[in-house]
Order: sequence, then C-alpha cells, then structure tokens
Amino acid sequence: MKVLPAMLCGSLLTGLFVVTPAAYADQQLAASMCDYIKADDKNRFRKLLSDNRLRLRNIYDGVMCDGNSMIRHAVINKAAGAGEFIIKQLPAAQINASGDIAWAEANHASSPLIAVLKERAGSGE
Repeated sequence: MKVLPAMLCGSLLTGLFVVTPAAYADQQLAASMCDYIKADDKNRFRKLLSDNRLRLRNIYDGVMCDGNSMIRHAVINKAAGAGEFIIKQLPAAQINASGDIAWAEANHASSPLIAVLKERAGSGE
C-alpha cells in the first residue's frame, strides 16, 4: 500500500524536474534580452536572437522586462540603438496594437524612439 503513493509522488517530482530546466532556460534567455536592451547592446541582442533562432515578432508579446514591454524598457533606459532595432523587427500592426506610442508620448516625450515608433507604425511626420 505504501509503495503506490511513493511511486506516484516520485513520478510527479520527476515530471517537475523535466519541465523546470526548459522554463529556467526561457527565463535566462528573457533576462539576457532585457540586460542587453538596458545596456543598449544591439549587437549582442541580435546575436542572442540569431543563436537561438528566434524571431522578435514571435516572442515580443511574451517577454517582459521589469514589467514593461521590450520597447518600453528601451525607452525607460534610453537605449536608442536597441530600441530602434526592436521597432524595426516588429510589424506596424503589432506596434499599433501595443500602445507603446501613446505610452512613450505620455511618459517620455523627449525620447528619440517616439519618432521611430511613429514612422514604423505609419503615422510618422
């Protein structure tokens, strides 16, 4: 009788260890992306995406940096190079849907990324 609960518990714990490394790797990857954006290191950010065969448009909505989108993280940290790279990798519809333009204008009106966002979104001056 005691063998069945022990086996069940063991199989559940084994399942947890199988899932955890992948989740940890994803968290590490996202943390690295956020660090590269904060440091305005466009080249290392681009290399990280390339090495992991990731397209920014496919992962943009799922990666948050300190509770902000990657573009907002770039605006807050004055990372113009990395921010411009991110913006140019995203389709206009995704930029328009994100609300990042209105947020940047309301919170960081002097950011040079606002012009890049507007141009990419199709509402440039």
